[in-house]
Parts: sequence; structure tokens; C-alpha cells
Amino acid sequence: MKRIKQLSAHLINQIAAGEVIERPASVVKELTENSIDAGASRISIEITNECRDIRIADNGSGIHPDDIMLAFSKHATSKISTDEDLFAINTLGFRGEALSSIISIAKLTCTTRTKDFEHGTKVKCENSEVTKTETGCAVGTIMDVKDLFYNIPVRLKFLKNPNTEFSYIQELVQNLAISHPEISFELKRNGKTVLKTTGQGNLLQCIKEVYSQEVVDNLKEVLKTDELAGLKISGYVSKPDYTRSSKKSYHLYINGRVVKCAVFQKAIDMAYKNLIASGKYPFIVLNLEIPSGDVDVNVHPTKKEVRYKNTNQIFNFIYASVIAGLSNYVEQEKFQPDSTIEPPPPQYTPAPDVIRFPQKSFQNRDVFVDKADDTIYVNEEKQIIQPINIEQKPMFVQQETKVPEPEENIIGQYKNTYILVEKEDGLEIIDQHIAEERYIYEKLKSEKNIVSQLLFVSDVLEVSSTEAELIKENIDKFERFGYGIEFLKENELIFKKVPQLLAKVNPKEILADILENIDGDIDGLEEKILITTSCKAAVKAGQKLSTWQMSEIVKKWRTCEMPYTCPHGRPICKFFPHKEIAGFFQRQQ
Repeated sequence: MKRIKQLSAHLINQIAAGEVIERPASVVKELTENSIDAGASRISIEITNECRDIRIADNGSGIHPDDIMLAFSKHATSKISTDEDLFAINTLGFRGEALSSIISIAKLTCTTRTKDFEHGTKVKCENSEVTKTETGCAVGTIMDVKDLFYNIPVRLKFLKNPNTEFSYIQELVQNLAISHPEISFELKRNGKTVLKTTGQGNLLQCIKEVYSQEVVDNLKEVLKTDELAGLKISGYVSKPDYTRSSKKSYHLYINGRVVKCAVFQKAIDMAYKNLIASGKYPFIVLNLEIPSGDVDVNVHPTKKEVRYKNTNQIFNFIYASVIAGLSNYVEQEKFQPDSTIEPPPPQYTPAPDVIRFPQKSFQNRDVFVDKADDTIYVNEEKQIIQPINIEQKPMFVQQETKVPEPEENIIGQYKNTYILVEKEDGLEIIDQHIAEERYIYEKLKSEKNIVSQLLFVSDVLEVSSTEAELIKENIDKFERFGYGIEFLKENELIFKKVPQLLAKVNPKEILADILENIDGDIDGLEEKILITTSCKAAVKAGQKLSTWQMSEIVKKWRTCEMPYTCPHGRPICKFFPHKEIAGFFQRQQ
């Protein structure tokens, strides 16, 4: 074995560069993040020479002339100084590896100036050697990288074609732009502007500039705060009927840092489960704010991986936030009562044990009276409001006057499958089967006791040994949704009862559908039972309906928390704006 010797600084930097600088996009990431950390409000990125020449200019704070030489040395940074800083990182860069790594595999010229100096500094770097001169320039920093990987030909061979490499850069800049809507970004390729944002600080405007108005029109806001845990999540998620074919549209941030977090992604996937079809993914822009001490970003040189102090808490917080954002999708038309009509007099009924106090007192929360100690509690949280004698509680409470819902303007049924609804601003087409399936699914899922129909006669159903074992082990789940199953032999069974909704459906057909959809997912059996029940109970495509029947389906569907898709992920409704229809026929609306 050869003798041990110390590696040269240049070779050490090249080894480190293999971890930090994987491709041209890595250079763009490191230098652009430095510009963001420097407080820049404008960042320009120019890509030429098949993505091997990169120029990044910003109007940030610049680099002090006395620090410029140190900036290109190994593990030199202005962003952390103590052990404690490593666990309270509030900047995008912090390792002090990027610049030293870049100059070991590329020719770099840095021109920079701070506001405190009339002149700037120019630094030229090649083969990890640095020279410094004075120069005139504006406040900010320009990083000009040439001939990336010029001295590592092996790495050049592993680069993909220039279009693919640029797509990585574009995806990166899109992420950075969306995470910092207050910064104006411009990305050019061979002199042509590919992306430009105005830096107005408006996230929706930024999404529109990066993508399109169509994307913005299909987004729902997510905003949730847990003050006790110091958590906040904000951003937008797409409606389940607006999907993409990959997870490239997952823009996930933690404290403004772009991350690829499995916990974050899993929480989103779970929230969209049974809302979108398999192989489809939503458009997501979410930023999670978390105390820096509760998250570790110092896991990998790319700084995309993170670890949480309390993973379950983070997962549940993200999941609940996305669900809350999606559940407010249906924006019902507000009924405006005629001001000339006198409102009906208040109606009084005997007060129940649960007393509803006026909204101003306890924000319309339920107040419970514990008869054991005559104490009032709010929302079962055991928060004591005041002792009270049961005999003193009000004998009457005023019921809130319900505002009547507007009638649906049903104009017909197309192919005995789709319900046509005329809206003030367009035409709505609703799939009758899917709409009712979604309503039944949510209704069954929320009910504790599902009404069953006893069957006096049932066909004997044969199942395989595996299926028989699966059913026996999960008999309580079938019971939960109103099914009563009895085994006559090892592989033969009959239905003693079925959900009342399915009284006219052949039990053999129900069981076959449930077992067929399991696909080895035993843990999803209960969900499959629920989905199959909903599908079988819903009105069928091709069934002629009266106007009243159509109206009832639409009215019930509009009460759903998740009225976008059926449990299989198929879209329920398609809306055509009136101006789009009028434009097709070349009418002035």
C-alpha cells in the first residue's frame, strides 16, 4: 500500500465539487442563492455555450474588498460563525463550499462593489488560483463562469444534451422565483429571455408570470397557523380536476428554501387520495415556516434534504392544511333577500342540553353543560366559562334564520348522463353519476351507523381461499359499512344484509367489485368497500332523470367538502365561461 500524503487544496476542492456541483444547474443554484442572501431585488441569469457559460448579476449588498479573497477559500462564509448558528440557519447558503468548488472546475470572474466604496473589485479565478484588481462597477455582484468542467473531461461526458441541462436550470429558477415573489428574476438563454418576473411581491402574480393565468384560475389558497408550535403554512394548491402528469409542479419550501421532502410530499399525496386519478398530480406552491431549531437542513451538500424534530406533527399539520384549503372549493351563490320583504319573526324552541350562545360571546362555538358539577364548557375542551345552576339555564333559545338557497337553473340532460346548468357567467356540465357518487361517498364516510337492508334470499358466492381469509380477517370492516356476511363453507358465503342504498344490487356484483379493486392493498380494504358502495348506489350514466331529480343531485353535490372528483379521481364538472362561448361564435357577449 502506498504511503499516506496530504492532498493539494485544488484536488480537495475538486473532490468537494463533485458533491456540490453536479451539473450547470448546481452552479446557478449556489450563485443565485448567494444573490438572494445578499438582499438583491433584481437577479439576472444568462446561459450560453451549451450551458457551460453562466453569468449571474444582482443588485445586492456586494462583497467587501477585504473579504473577497477569503470568499473563494474553502469553508469561508459570512452566514454562520458558531456551533449554535448551524442549528438556527436562516439563509439559503451557509456551508462556504460553493465558490471554492466552482473555481476548481471552471474559470470565474467576480465583479463586486458595496455601497460604502466608490470603486469595485474584480477577482479572476482559475485552477483555484485567485487574483484581485480594482474596477468601476455598480453596487452588487456579477459572477461570470466560463468553461464549466473544462478540466474534468469525464464530468463533461456525463452531462446530458444542452436542452435537458437548460430545463434543469429553468425548473430551478422557476422555483426560486416563486419562493421569492418580491425579487425580479430574469433568465436568458443565448440572448433570448425565457422567464421574467416583476418582483411585485404578489405570489399569484408571480405564478402567472412564471406559468400562466390558467394555472392561477385553478388554484385554492392554503393558509394555516399553529401559534403554539410556531408553525405556519401558506401558498396555493390546485383543484383536483386540474392535474399534471408528474411531480415537477410540486413547489415545496421550508422557510423559503426549496426542498424535496418525502414527508411534505406524502402529506400532499394523502390529502389528494381519492380525489385525483392514479398517475396524476396537483400543482402545488407551499411554504412551511418552522422554527429553525425544529428542522435540520444540514443533511446533504445540496441542502434539499431536511429532517424534522417532530415528523408526525409536521405531516399532520401539512395534511390538515391542504385538506382545509381544498374543502372550501364550492363557492355557493349568495342569496340576496329583497330588502322590502320583512324577515320572518324569530322562532323559539325549548333549549337542548347543548346551548348555543350568541356569536359575539363565544364565536358561535358549542357550549356544553356538565350535569355532574353544573359547569359550562366550550367545545368539549374543558375550558371553564362559569359555574351555572342547571335550573337557571335559558328555557328558550333563538334559532338562526336560514337563508333559502337559490334554485338551480337546470336546462336539460345531455345523453342521459350529463346535467346542464345555466349559470350567470356560463354553462356548467355535471356528470350525474360521479356527482352523486361523491355525495354518497362523503355521506357514508361521515355516518357512524349505516342503515342496512336484511336479505331473506341471497345467492351463494364462491371465493378463493385467499379471498376468504381476507374477508374473515376484515369482517368488522364490512359490518362497519352495513354488510352482513356469513360463511357456509370454507370458500362459500352469503350476504345476510347489505346497505339499504344497495338493496336492489346483486351482492355477487358488489363483492366482485370490492375484491377486484383491492389489488393486494389489504390496508385499503375499508376504503375500497366505501368506494364500491358509493359507486353502486349512485345513479347510473345513461339513466333518464326528471328536472327535480337532476336538481336534487346537483343540490346535494354542492354540499360536498371535496366536490371536484369522484373517489376514483374522475372530474365531476366542467365549466364553460359565457365570454368563451360568445367568443367562439364571434359575438360581443
